[in-house]
Amino acid sequence: MRQIGYTRVSTASQDGQLQLDALVDAGVQKRDVFADVTSGSKTAIERPGMTKLLEYAETGDTVIVWRIDRLGRSLIDVLNTVELLRGRGVHVRSLSDGIDPATSTGRLMLHMLATLAEYERELIVERVNAGIAAARESGTRFGRPRVNPAIIEEKLALVAEARSRGRTAAEAAALVGWSRATLYRHQADAKSKASSF
Repeated sequence: MRQIGYTRVSTASQDGQLQLDALVDAGVQKRDVFADVTSGSKTAIERPGMTKLLEYAETGDTVIVWRIDRLGRSLIDVLNTVELLRGRGVHVRSLSDGIDPATSTGRLMLHMLATLAEYERELIVERVNAGIAAARESGTRFGRPRVNPAIIEEKLALVAEARSRGRTAAEAAALVGWSRATLYRHQADAKSKASSF
């Protein structure tokens, strides 16, 4: 059972020495410390240091961090990382937060984190849905913008001319910036419109 350290700072100008010193004081060997210098926009599993840590850690090991927020960019990301590690039989311990699953208090803290993360997820969904509803009310259309039917007709005429000169459907479609599937879809739409008149 090894103790593995993990540090993260957001930019190269920040210094991770404080985190490293705390981990070494807690008994982690420097060779067993994985580090990331990356912005908070990347989730934990997208970071190279965390990827290496996940490859290195084995069942029974303990990952130690200076503070629990070093594991992720948001509460949800932190909890996902903790769950990923625990799912592999790896323990997580945070020095500053008192989070240690080996203790009843540490387990309580993890459960509280899980509850808060679930609450944060629900708030995000509510905010997104409210934003979409407000945008629709103000006339915003979602999805791809509609293409001018006259442009489609012009492109279909160009494709028909290219086909009459022996070009394949894929080659003719590429001439107007379409895939073959898009060409067939527009041809089918044009046929159905013509037959409805």
